[in-house]
Formats: sequence, C-alpha cells, structure tokens
Amino acid sequence: MTANKSESGDAPVDAEAEAVSSGEEVLLEKLEEAELAAERAKDDLLRVQAEMQNLRRRTEQDVEKAHKYGIEKFSGELLVVIDNLERALTSASESKDGSVKAIQDGVSLTLKSFNDCFAKFSIEAVDPLGEPFDPQLHQAIATQESPDSEPNSVIEVIQKGYTLNGRVIRPALVMVSKG
Repeated sequence: MTANKSESGDAPVDAEAEAVSSGEEVLLEKLEEAELAAERAKDDLLRVQAEMQNLRRRTEQDVEKAHKYGIEKFSGELLVVIDNLERALTSASESKDGSVKAIQDGVSLTLKSFNDCFAKFSIEAVDPLGEPFDPQLHQAIATQESPDSEPNSVIEVIQKGYTLNGRVIRPALVMVSKG
C-alpha cells in the first residue's frame, strides 16, 4: 500500500515536472526564434549600412565627374570659334595686303587667349600629325597611299580634336596612310 501511495503521490509531482519541462521547451523555442529574428535584423542592418556606403561613394563620384566634365558641352561649342579664328589666321597669312597685318595680330592674340583659357580648364588640342592612328582620339576621313609614312599613321590633320581631362570632346578628323 505504501508503494501505491508513493506512486499516486508522485503523480502530481510528475505532472508538475512535465508542465515545467513543457514550459521550458516553449521558452527555449521562443528564445531561439528571438535569436534568429535578432540575427536577421543584424544582417539587414549590415546590408543597409553597406548600401548606404555604396550610395555615398557613387554620389561623391557623380559630383566629382560633374565638376570635372561640367564644361564639356560649353567648351565643345567654343571649338567652332577656335576653328574660325585659326582659319582667319591662315587666310590672313596668305594675304599680301599690309592692312591685314593689324587684323591678323588681333586675331592671333584672341586665339592665344582662347588657348590659354582652355589650358586652365584642362582642355587640350589633339593634333596627331605623324602619329599612329588611334580610333579613340581620331576619326579617319580618308586613306591615301604614302610611301614616306608608316602604314596606318596620320598623314594629314583636317580638323584638330580636343580632350577635356583626358575625355574626348571632339575627335581629330584625319587622313591615314595605307602604307
């Protein structure tokens, strides 16, 4: 009988132990879920921070390019003026008229001012006479037999090209030797 009493007396203790054990399992599951949620939140935070750094870096690069190449379109429009000034000088130098000399000097000074201004803003002329043809900087208008020149080299510059900080604004129009 004592064995029965102890067994029946243990039954409520076993039920309590099972309830506590079941409660611990629920708490452990909730703890695991919370830890997983915290890990996902940490990963999301790291991803967002990396994305923000990339965005900041791209924005800085875009601003730098805007500063560096912002005058590209404007300077491209001024190239026509320089071309015309150079043509005027060429034409004036061919003239025998002495009165043209003063105009030639004025045009020469104006052209020098333009070239100095371009140099301040890293705009450089591409005048490739005698150099190997480079499709990045030159546009071939024609080819011509030239025994005096290396094959595929520039034998005549029809129109000078220009670069802004190394970027082509206008390619040089050239005639290339066949060989």
